[in-house]
Amino acid sequence: MNPSQPLKTVILAGGLGTRLSEETVVKPKPMVEIGGHPLLWHIMNIYASQGFGEFVVALGYRGDLVKDYFLRFNAMNADLTLDLATGATQVHDGDHPQWKVHLADTGLETQTGGRLLRLRGWLEGDDLFLMTYGDGVADIDLSALLAFHRRHGRLATVTAVRPPARFGAITFDGDRVTRFAEKPQVGEGWINGGFFVLDRKVFDYIDGDQTPWEQGPMERLSAEGQLMAYRHEGYWQPMDTLREKHLLETLWRSGRAPWKVWP
Repeated sequence: MNPSQPLKTVILAGGLGTRLSEETVVKPKPMVEIGGHPLLWHIMNIYASQGFGEFVVALGYRGDLVKDYFLRFNAMNADLTLDLATGATQVHDGDHPQWKVHLADTGLETQTGGRLLRLRGWLEGDDLFLMTYGDGVADIDLSALLAFHRRHGRLATVTAVRPPARFGAITFDGDRVTRFAEKPQVGEGWINGGFFVLDRKVFDYIDGDQTPWEQGPMERLSAEGQLMAYRHEGYWQPMDTLREKHLLETLWRSGRAPWKVWP
């Protein structure tokens, strides 16, 4: 897919990741590695391989590690020549993806909705943008997702998936979301899988830093008939626990990682 005007992609990458504390005590969850690459790299490849190569990454906990990763990206993915006498460094041909990456500090304690609101200035002039979490991968068809959003004409689209019952539940009337309840104790069916398409008017639904996107804003959008769900029947997997990290690692090492939609 090569859209004439590719949309920017927001990635929320600032949370603490407490359920993966074995890894995230020293790094943010999106920087936990699968197959030698941060999960953030995997997510960005999903988008970039389908024509969406400009990212706005919302940083928080250990955002310095994310910045350092991208500042050193070219050097770490290519051969180098170092002139120790002069300090000059030459980076030779290597793996240089055609990405533009904006790294924005959105605060240490900011909630997901607050992080999105803080990015408003980075999305100035963008009537529509994509958004996802920095801890989940999928073999999602982004062109189909975007076409679905443009057909229904509402303010927001959430990708609905079918995983374990510990996530937020979605109730439908056709494709319109009639009820959104985040993380019930028990439940089954369709849940919030991230991979959103959003109109910039959604900023008006966010009160401030302490607003979780999944509560007030999504609930209000649902109540007003402005939240639609794109049902993704394919692969989707979050990385919330060490067990899930090991699962993703095993799939990657097998050479059959379902989310690897890029060459």
